[in-house]
Amino acid sequence: MDSRGRHAEDRAAAFLQQQGLTLIERNYRCRFGEIDLIARDGNTLIFVEVRLRSRDCFGGAAASITAAKRGKLTRAARHYLADMARMPKCRFDALLVGGAGHSVEWIKNAFGE
Repeated sequence: MDSRGRHAEDRAAAFLQQQGLTLIERNYRCRFGEIDLIARDGNTLIFVEVRLRSRDCFGGAAASITAAKRGKLTRAARHYLADMARMPKCRFDALLVGGAGHSVEWIKNAFGE
């Protein structure tokens, strides 16, 4: 990951913590893919995809979360949850970080299974 991507993830993690969420894990990797951030909001486990938004052409960062990417995220989340004794309530969010890192757009329930 390049320094811009790392900065976007740092900004996204800080933003979520400012919103009262607890950061559980960063860059969870398994054979199915990678989840940028995993956080807890009360009793809900949130799998977060972070996108750096440098321009809005071609639909911007939100549109770049393709069906293939959503499938990888879903499979990686299932892998993460596999060893849990009790299945928590879960959701997939997207955080779109502006190019300068100042603006953050939080899309809750960005996609479902």
